[in-house]
Amino acid sequence: MSILVVGSVAFDTLTTPSGKREKIVGGAATYFSLAASFFTGVRVIGVVGEDFTKEHESILTNRGVDTQGIEHAPGLTFHWTGSYSGSMNEAKTLGTDLNVFATFSPKIPAAYQDSDFLFLANIDPVLQLEVRKKMPNVKMVCGDTMNYWIADHTDNLKAVLKELDVLLINDGEARMLSNQSNIVKAAEGVLALGPKSLVIKHGEYGATSFFSNRAFPPVEGLAGITPRPFRAPALPLAEVVDPTGAGDSFAGGFYGYLASQPVFSPEVFRTATFYGGVMGSFACEKFGTERLQTLTREEIDARFETFREISHLS
Repeated sequence: MSILVVGSVAFDTLTTPSGKREKIVGGAATYFSLAASFFTGVRVIGVVGEDFTKEHESILTNRGVDTQGIEHAPGLTFHWTGSYSGSMNEAKTLGTDLNVFATFSPKIPAAYQDSDFLFLANIDPVLQLEVRKKMPNVKMVCGDTMNYWIADHTDNLKAVLKELDVLLINDGEARMLSNQSNIVKAAEGVLALGPKSLVIKHGEYGATSFFSNRAFPPVEGLAGITPRPFRAPALPLAEVVDPTGAGDSFAGGFYGYLASQPVFSPEVFRTATFYGGVMGSFACEKFGTERLQTLTREEIDARFETFREISHLS
């Protein structure tokens, strides 16, 4: 099984209480791809500039990620500058240089047409919908978005939401999208817009999953089941070095595990959410993608067992 992810491949300049890094490889598609690659095959579509070298790209290819969908365009790679302080829950953006990403138009290689799963990372919903329409035969579509698209591109985003099997957003985005302050009512409001399932991330406090009555296929001729919402915890970390890619790593672990399983069930969804938490926790331990580059599947499964123990997951 393979996942096709469409999103940003970028350079990040980061300042946290642990130090500073200049122009290290980042971007939503990068973090997602690295995290998902521990569970299944990953193909990535993005755009980079002339300053993005083979050495930079090897961060992905060393994990077996198929990068033939990354376009190398004249100009500079998307560059984000941010800083963290205090609780580290939210970054302060100091600079955003879109560069070649400003005119990004996803191109799907012919070899990617047989992809089984599609992940629409945080990009313009017009582009998300364009890619979705070009991949009509995928088994499942999962997507992400952010407050900018929710506030200023609502109609385009709503068209995308109707195409999603799973939407992953944080609690602030869920409230903004639904105009509801209560998180349960917010989830109901978001699900009413179209996605079959919803994972709301709470940062250091874990994630909560909500489901519509279309979330899972019928079983033995019965109507589709609608599980109750459930909460997965986050692992308490003694030190958070850099949380920049935690959310995208969560998505990669979550969707990577889903794609690796022969059936889609509430139990598989629950386990996938825990693996998402595992991958998000590892991403925070070092700057950028450093921890994901050295990670092993043995470490992942050991931490999953820790999650199992602290949450009493059967």
